[in-house]
Amino acid sequence: MARIAEARRPAAPISERQVARRERILDAAAELGAEADYERVQMLDVARRADVAIATLYRYFPSKTHLFAAVFEARIDRFVTRYWIGSSGDPVEDLGERLVALSRDLLSTPKLCATLMHAAAASYVAGPPDDDGMPDLMIVRAILDTLGDQVPDRADLAAIRLLIYSWWGVLVSGLNHKLPRELAESDLRLATRLILAPFR
Repeated sequence: MARIAEARRPAAPISERQVARRERILDAAAELGAEADYERVQMLDVARRADVAIATLYRYFPSKTHLFAAVFEARIDRFVTRYWIGSSGDPVEDLGERLVALSRDLLSTPKLCATLMHAAAASYVAGPPDDDGMPDLMIVRAILDTLGDQVPDRADLAAIRLLIYSWWGVLVSGLNHKLPRELAESDLRLATRLILAPFR
């Protein structure tokens, strides 16, 4: 029988050793997620590959949804840290290109991308509502930083929310081969220009 997630917040690593252990778990989950569909990845296999006790895995990630939602955020975090750099002088155009590049990066491992999106969607639906409807995600902070808007108002947040929804939809279309890559990327650039026009 599948383990039911406990109604508690995941434990946060404190020491360097705990941080390294959590990173090992995320890396192991990403490897397994790239090899098999979401339903076939077992938490015990993740624990074995990460060389941690199953209780340790569940302490950091109460469910497989928690685990792969964290992998999704880690993938975005790493991409932003490494590649979300440089400026053409037009932040809106920069965002369009960066979202295209992020999509390409995620789609380079289709099985893992599908697993991450499955978990992220389930986590979003099951999570508590946000006061402003904006989840605290690395992608949101990266967009705000690119736009140079440290204190966004309600209209700013609404625009960014719409942009994330658009990016998500284009990512789903690309993953399911509903659109040719060139068209999907063109749509994403267009959505970015239209939605963020007020920021220009």
